Amino acid sequence: MDGVHDLGGRQGFGPINPEQNEPVFHADWERSVLTMFPALAAAGVINIDKFRFGMEQIPPADYLTTTYYEHWMHSAIRWGTEAGIFDPEDLERRTQHYYEHPNEAVPQATKADLTELLKQLIPNGMDCRRDIDEAPRFAVGDQVRVLAHASTTHTRRAGYVRGRVGEIVATHGAYVYPDSNALELGEDPHHLYTVRFTARELWGDEPGARNTVNNIDLWEPYLEAA
Repeated sequence: MDGVHDLGGRQGFGPINPEQNEPVFHADWERSVLTMFPALAAAGVINIDKFRFGMEQIPPADYLTTTYYEHWMHSAIRWGTEAGIFDPEDLERRTQHYYEHPNEAVPQATKADLTELLKQLIPNGMDCRRDIDEAPRFAVGDQVRVLAHASTTHTRRAGYVRGRVGEIVATHGAYVYPDSNALELGEDPHHLYTVRFTARELWGDEPGARNTVNNIDLWEPYLEAA
C-alpha cells in the first residue's frame, strides 16, 4: 500500500552503512521468527503477499524504528491472532516474562517437517509461476507507462516508477498477482515483465543520470502502452 512502507527511491533517511561481517541472526529470537512464516503458510493462514501486507500495516513510526525480523513478527502475530492460533493475553504474558528475564534462552523445538520446508524455501523461494490461456499483451521492445493511480492495499507497483515510461526487456510468463493474493481474492495470475527505465526518466537530471538504467519486474495490470 502507499505510505512509508514503500521506501524505494525515497531520500532523507541518511547513508546506508552495511554492517561488516554481519551475522545471519543478531539474536536467537530472530531464528524463531524466521520459522513463523513457513509454519503459518503450511497451516493455511497466510501466503507471501498477505504476509507482506501485514507488515505494511505497521504504524509508520514503528515501521521506521524497528528491525527486519520485528516486521516479520508483527505480521505473523497479526494474522496468527486473527486465525485464533495466538492468544493475545498469552503473548503479553510471555513478552513480559522476557522483559524481566532478558538473558533467558528462548524455548527450543525441533520439527523435522518444518526444517525440511525451510531448507527448500530459503535457497529456492516459492514457485509462483502459473499457466494461463491469455497471451501477453506486451512484447520485448514495447514502450510502457506504469499506471499512476494510488493503491490502498498491497501492491508491487513501486511508487518511484508510477507514471514513468520504460521499455520491456524480458517476459517471464504468468505469475500469481500480489494485489489479489494479499487480500485472499485468489491467485489471479497475470503476465510478468522486466521493465527498464533510464535513470533520467526516474530521477531527472541527477548526477550520472545518463549512465545508469533501472530494471524492475512489473505485472501486466500495472502497465499501459506508452
